[in-house]
Amino acid sequence: MDNINRNVYEITYTGQFKKDYKKYRSNKNKALKIEDTIALLEEGGVDNLPKSMKAHFLTGNYKGHLECHIEPDLLIIWLQYDEERKRILLVKLG
Repeated sequence: MDNINRNVYEITYTGQFKKDYKKYRSNKNKALKIEDTIALLEEGGVDNLPKSMKAHFLTGNYKGHLECHIEPDLLIIWLQYDEERKRILLVKLG
Protein backbone atom coordinates (compact mmCIF):
# COMPACT_ATOMS: atom_id res chain seq x y z
CA MET A 1 0.00 0.00 0.00
CA ASP A 2 1.26 3.47 -0.86
CA ASN A 3 1.71 5.42 2.40
CA ILE A 4 2.84 8.65 0.76
CA ASN A 5 -0.69 10.05 0.23
CA ARG A 6 -2.27 8.50 3.33
CA ASN A 7 -3.13 11.85 4.94
CA VAL A 8 -4.18 13.73 1.80
CA TYR A 9 -7.77 14.94 1.81
CA GLU A 10 -10.02 15.28 -1.22
CA ILE A 11 -11.30 18.88 -1.25
CA THR A 12 -14.80 19.77 -2.47
CA TYR A 13 -16.63 23.10 -2.35
CA THR A 14 -20.22 24.19 -1.76
CA GLY A 15 -21.79 26.73 -4.09
CA GLN A 16 -21.78 29.20 -1.19
CA PHE A 17 -18.02 28.78 -0.71
CA LYS A 18 -17.38 29.39 -4.41
CA LYS A 19 -19.54 32.52 -4.27
CA ASP A 20 -17.71 33.73 -1.15
CA TYR A 21 -14.30 33.08 -2.74
CA LYS A 22 -15.16 35.22 -5.77
CA LYS A 23 -15.27 38.26 -3.46
CA TYR A 24 -11.60 37.74 -2.55
CA ARG A 25 -10.10 36.83 -5.94
CA SER A 26 -9.26 40.45 -6.77
CA ASN A 27 -7.35 40.85 -3.48
CA LYS A 28 -4.23 38.85 -4.32
CA ASN A 29 -2.92 38.85 -0.73
CA LYS A 30 -6.14 37.41 0.72
CA ALA A 31 -6.62 35.02 -2.20
CA LEU A 32 -3.12 33.63 -1.64
CA LYS A 33 -3.76 33.17 2.09
CA ILE A 34 -7.02 31.35 1.30
CA GLU A 35 -5.29 29.08 -1.21
CA ASP A 36 -2.45 28.39 1.26
CA THR A 37 -5.00 27.42 3.93
CA ILE A 38 -6.80 25.09 1.53
CA ALA A 39 -3.45 23.48 0.65
CA LEU A 40 -2.73 22.91 4.36
CA LEU A 41 -6.15 21.30 4.80
CA GLU A 42 -5.62 19.12 1.75
CA GLU A 43 -2.22 17.97 3.06
CA GLY A 44 -3.40 16.94 6.53
CA GLY A 45 -6.76 18.33 7.58
CA VAL A 46 -7.29 20.31 10.76
CA ASP A 47 -4.22 18.72 12.37
CA ASN A 48 -2.02 20.34 9.72
CA LEU A 49 -3.07 23.92 10.58
CA PRO A 50 -0.84 26.07 12.81
CA LYS A 51 -2.24 26.82 16.29
CA SER A 52 -2.24 30.53 15.40
CA MET A 53 -5.21 29.85 13.08
CA LYS A 54 -7.32 28.87 16.12
CA ALA A 55 -9.11 25.93 14.48
CA HIS A 56 -12.10 24.76 16.50
CA PHE A 57 -15.47 23.02 16.23
CA LEU A 58 -18.61 25.15 15.96
CA THR A 59 -21.93 24.78 17.76
CA GLY A 60 -25.51 25.71 16.93
CA ASN A 61 -26.49 25.68 13.25
CA TYR A 62 -22.93 24.72 12.31
CA LYS A 63 -22.51 21.93 14.89
CA GLY A 64 -19.93 19.46 13.61
CA HIS A 65 -18.30 22.03 11.34
CA LEU A 66 -14.77 23.32 11.86
CA GLU A 67 -13.66 26.94 11.60
CA CYS A 68 -10.29 28.68 11.54
CA HIS A 69 -8.98 32.22 11.20
CA ILE A 70 -7.07 32.92 8.00
CA GLU A 71 -6.89 36.54 9.21
CA PRO A 72 -8.62 38.07 12.25
CA ASP A 73 -11.55 39.09 10.02
CA LEU A 74 -11.36 36.22 7.50
CA LEU A 75 -12.70 32.80 8.51
CA ILE A 76 -13.15 29.51 6.69
CA ILE A 77 -15.77 26.91 7.68
CA TRP A 78 -15.57 23.27 6.61
CA LEU A 79 -16.67 19.71 7.29
CA GLN A 80 -13.95 17.10 7.66
CA TYR A 81 -14.54 13.40 7.07
CA ASP A 82 -11.78 11.14 8.41
CA GLU A 83 -13.00 7.79 7.11
CA GLU A 84 -10.92 5.62 4.80
CA ARG A 85 -11.55 8.13 1.99
CA LYS A 86 -10.52 11.40 3.64
CA ARG A 87 -12.61 14.34 2.46
CA ILE A 88 -13.09 18.01 3.29
CA LEU A 89 -16.13 20.01 2.20
CA LEU A 90 -15.42 23.76 2.24
CA VAL A 91 -18.70 25.41 3.28
CA LYS A 92 -18.25 29.17 3.84
CA LEU A 93 -15.65 31.89 3.69
CA GLY A 94 -15.83 35.38 5.09
